[in-house]
Amino acid sequence: MKKQTFLLSLLFCVTVLSLTLRAQGVWGSDYRQALEQASRENKDVLLDFTGSDWCPHCKTLVEKVFSQSAFQEFANKNLILVEVDFPESKIQSNALKKQNEELQSQYQVTGYPTLILLDPKGHEVKRSHGTSSPEGLIKWALDKP
Repeated sequence: MKKQTFLLSLLFCVTVLSLTLRAQGVWGSDYRQALEQASRENKDVLLDFTGSDWCPHCKTLVEKVFSQSAFQEFANKNLILVEVDFPESKIQSNALKKQNEELQSQYQVTGYPTLILLDPKGHEVKRSHGTSSPEGLIKWALDKP
Protein backbone atom coordinates (compact mmCIF):
# COMPACT_ATOMS: atom_id res chain seq x y z
CA MET A 1 0.00 0.00 0.00
CA LYS A 2 2.83 2.44 0.84
CA LYS A 3 4.47 1.69 -2.49
CA GLN A 4 1.26 2.50 -4.39
CA THR A 5 0.83 5.76 -2.47
CA PHE A 6 4.41 6.71 -3.19
CA LEU A 7 4.03 5.93 -6.91
CA LEU A 8 0.80 7.92 -7.14
CA SER A 9 2.43 10.87 -5.37
CA LEU A 10 5.43 10.65 -7.66
CA LEU A 11 3.21 10.52 -10.75
CA PHE A 12 1.28 13.56 -9.53
CA CYS A 13 4.50 15.53 -8.92
CA VAL A 14 5.90 14.64 -12.34
CA THR A 15 2.64 15.68 -14.02
CA VAL A 16 2.52 19.02 -12.20
CA LEU A 17 6.19 19.68 -12.95
CA SER A 18 5.69 18.82 -16.61
CA LEU A 19 2.73 21.20 -16.93
CA THR A 20 4.61 23.95 -15.10
CA LEU A 21 7.67 23.61 -17.32
CA ARG A 22 5.54 23.57 -20.47
CA ALA A 23 3.87 26.80 -19.38
CA GLN A 24 7.31 28.33 -18.88
CA GLY A 25 8.52 27.64 -22.42
CA VAL A 26 10.36 24.36 -22.05
CA TRP A 27 13.32 23.69 -24.24
CA GLY A 28 13.05 20.46 -26.19
CA SER A 29 15.96 18.54 -27.62
CA ASP A 30 14.44 16.78 -30.65
CA TYR A 31 15.31 18.87 -33.71
CA ARG A 32 13.09 17.01 -36.20
CA GLN A 33 10.11 17.05 -33.87
CA ALA A 34 10.60 20.81 -33.36
CA LEU A 35 10.62 21.44 -37.11
CA GLU A 36 7.40 19.44 -37.53
CA GLN A 37 5.74 21.36 -34.70
CA ALA A 38 6.95 24.70 -36.08
CA SER A 39 5.48 23.88 -39.46
CA ARG A 40 2.12 22.84 -37.95
CA GLU A 41 1.90 25.88 -35.67
CA ASN A 42 3.56 28.39 -38.04
CA LYS A 43 6.19 29.33 -35.45
CA ASP A 44 9.88 30.04 -35.70
CA VAL A 45 12.41 27.69 -34.11
CA LEU A 46 15.09 28.99 -31.77
CA LEU A 47 18.15 26.73 -31.53
CA ASP A 48 20.32 27.35 -28.48
CA PHE A 49 23.76 25.81 -28.92
CA THR A 50 25.06 25.64 -25.37
CA GLY A 51 27.45 24.06 -22.92
CA SER A 52 24.78 24.15 -20.23
CA ASP A 53 26.83 22.83 -17.33
CA TRP A 54 30.19 24.50 -17.96
CA CYS A 55 29.82 27.62 -20.17
CA PRO A 56 29.56 30.81 -18.02
CA HIS A 57 27.95 32.89 -20.79
CA CYS A 58 25.42 30.12 -21.44
CA LYS A 59 24.46 30.02 -17.77
CA THR A 60 24.09 33.81 -17.72
CA LEU A 61 21.84 33.68 -20.79
CA VAL A 62 19.56 31.21 -19.01
CA GLU A 63 19.51 33.24 -15.79
CA LYS A 64 19.12 36.73 -17.26
CA VAL A 65 17.06 36.00 -20.39
CA PHE A 66 15.50 32.57 -20.82
CA SER A 67 14.16 32.34 -17.25
CA GLN A 68 12.48 35.76 -17.37
CA SER A 69 8.71 35.96 -17.81
CA ALA A 70 8.90 38.43 -20.71
CA PHE A 71 10.92 35.97 -22.78
CA GLN A 72 8.86 32.97 -21.69
CA GLU A 73 5.58 34.65 -22.68
CA PHE A 74 7.02 35.64 -26.06
CA ALA A 75 8.46 32.17 -26.64
CA ASN A 76 5.22 30.40 -25.73
CA LYS A 77 3.37 32.40 -28.39
CA ASN A 78 6.00 32.60 -31.11
CA LEU A 79 8.78 30.02 -30.84
CA ILE A 80 9.60 26.36 -30.65
CA LEU A 81 12.65 26.12 -28.38
CA VAL A 82 15.43 23.58 -28.98
CA GLU A 83 18.45 23.18 -26.72
CA VAL A 84 21.46 21.80 -28.60
CA ASP A 85 23.61 20.97 -25.60
CA PHE A 86 27.26 19.96 -25.31
CA PRO A 87 27.60 19.29 -21.58
CA GLU A 88 30.66 18.05 -19.74
CA SER A 89 28.94 16.12 -16.96
CA LYS A 90 25.26 15.75 -17.91
CA ILE A 91 24.39 12.36 -19.31
CA GLN A 92 22.95 12.27 -22.84
CA SER A 93 21.84 9.39 -25.02
CA ASN A 94 24.08 8.45 -27.93
CA ALA A 95 21.30 9.45 -30.33
CA LEU A 96 21.08 12.94 -28.79
CA LYS A 97 24.87 13.37 -28.87
CA LYS A 98 24.91 12.34 -32.53
CA GLN A 99 22.06 14.71 -33.42
CA ASN A 100 23.75 17.63 -31.65
CA GLU A 101 27.11 16.96 -33.32
CA GLU A 102 25.39 16.83 -36.72
CA LEU A 103 23.58 20.11 -36.01
CA GLN A 104 26.81 21.73 -34.88
CA SER A 105 28.41 20.70 -38.17
CA GLN A 106 25.37 21.60 -40.30
CA TYR A 107 25.14 25.11 -38.83
CA GLN A 108 28.93 25.51 -38.49
CA VAL A 109 28.72 26.50 -34.83
CA THR A 110 32.14 27.14 -33.31
CA GLY A 111 31.31 28.78 -29.96
CA TYR A 112 28.73 28.92 -27.19
CA PRO A 113 26.22 30.26 -26.76
CA THR A 114 25.07 30.49 -30.35
CA LEU A 115 21.41 31.21 -31.05
CA ILE A 116 20.01 30.39 -34.47
CA LEU A 117 16.53 31.45 -35.53
CA LEU A 118 14.83 29.25 -38.13
CA ASP A 119 11.62 30.05 -39.96
CA PRO A 120 8.69 27.57 -39.79
CA LYS A 121 10.11 25.76 -42.83
CA GLY A 122 13.47 25.24 -41.12
CA HIS A 123 15.49 27.82 -43.05
CA GLU A 124 18.04 29.85 -41.10
CA VAL A 125 16.90 33.45 -40.65
CA LYS A 126 19.74 34.75 -38.48
CA ARG A 127 22.12 33.97 -35.65
CA SER A 128 23.49 35.63 -32.54
CA HIS A 129 25.89 34.88 -29.72
CA GLY A 130 23.42 35.89 -27.04
CA THR A 131 21.95 39.00 -25.53
CA SER A 132 21.79 40.54 -22.09
CA SER A 133 18.03 41.01 -21.76
CA PRO A 134 14.74 39.35 -22.64
CA GLU A 135 13.71 42.50 -24.50
CA GLY A 136 16.89 42.39 -26.56
CA LEU A 137 16.29 38.79 -27.57
CA ILE A 138 12.64 39.47 -28.38
CA LYS A 139 13.59 42.45 -30.57
CA TRP A 140 16.28 40.35 -32.27
CA ALA A 141 13.77 37.55 -32.98
CA LEU A 142 11.16 39.96 -34.37
CA ASP A 143 13.53 42.02 -36.57
CA LYS A 144 13.82 39.75 -39.58
CA PRO A 145 16.07 40.66 -42.50
